[in-house]
Amino acid sequence: MTQNMRRRVLLAGALAAAGLSGVARFATDARAEVPTGAKPKIALVLKSMSDPFTVAMVNAARNYQEHFSSQFSLTIRGTVKQTDTAAQIRMVDEMIKAKMNAIVIAPTDSKALTPVLARAVKAGIITIAIDNPLDDSAQTAAGITVPFVGPNNRNGAKQVGDYLAKQLKPGDQVGIIEGISVSTNAQQRTAGSRDAMDAASVQVVAVESGNWEYGKGRDVAAKMLAEYAQLRALLCGNDNMAMGAVDAIRDAGRGGDVYVTGYNAIDAIKPLLADGRVLATMNQFADRQAVFGIDFAVKAVTERRKQRELSPLIETPLQLVTAAKR
Repeated sequence: MTQNMRRRVLLAGALAAAGLSGVARFATDARAEVPTGAKPKIALVLKSMSDPFTVAMVNAARNYQEHFSSQFSLTIRGTVKQTDTAAQIRMVDEMIKAKMNAIVIAPTDSKALTPVLARAVKAGIITIAIDNPLDDSAQTAAGITVPFVGPNNRNGAKQVGDYLAKQLKPGDQVGIIEGISVSTNAQQRTAGSRDAMDAASVQVVAVESGNWEYGKGRDVAAKMLAEYAQLRALLCGNDNMAMGAVDAIRDAGRGGDVYVTGYNAIDAIKPLLADGRVLATMNQFADRQAVFGIDFAVKAVTERRKQRELSPLIETPLQLVTAAKR
């Protein structure tokens, strides 16, 4: 390991201490190549650039690149909306045409992004997913393996659900407001919420997508509250939807009667934790995912690794956040 690479790894650890794990799977791909003396060109492709979680990723990525501007260049792109998959596909195509050495992406859709990312892999571009892993079956069909840098979403949602379950009784009714249903991280969080409720013998009476958005989350929460008069809690796949649920509960005149949980621990959720309108959320450290995703990509390119030689999982940490642990 060169001195520069050692410095970069140490800073990545300081900015984003997290465990690394995984065993490589295999697929046909080219080898990432960087002309002698040239800096690796890294692209970071994100979703919903105004979302606080994405903003944290962008800020951490820029800070990290500034520390190592002599070692790699960084191009950042992102969609306006969480659901703008077509725009994200176009962005990846642009990065392929720009002959990036690596693409680090938070996919809007775990299946729909796979074909364009397969084109990137087969063009010799190292490709890494953060925040939301690609669908396993879609990867197999495309003949690729795209490493995931991020947390165990199912475990994180179960921790939140377990904390909520302490406030509930067997037989109580709850609803789940999940993210974009075709996204693997949304599916995993819903599964983790169900795991916790099943273990506590709590009844999940409704599951509906809130598209990760405040407005949609509020509308879904209002619908569930109207349909289920005995609803005791709303488990939300992120904090944006949790804030929407809080407002729907207020508008329905049921404040203090229905628990709400979130996920992501964005700054905007802290006042709601403080006054009890949100019971708990999960910090999945957006900055750590971004930094480790970029560092993993730079290392792979610098070492001239093939996509199929990369570990499929770099698991980043989780931390339950409650009113007592803000």
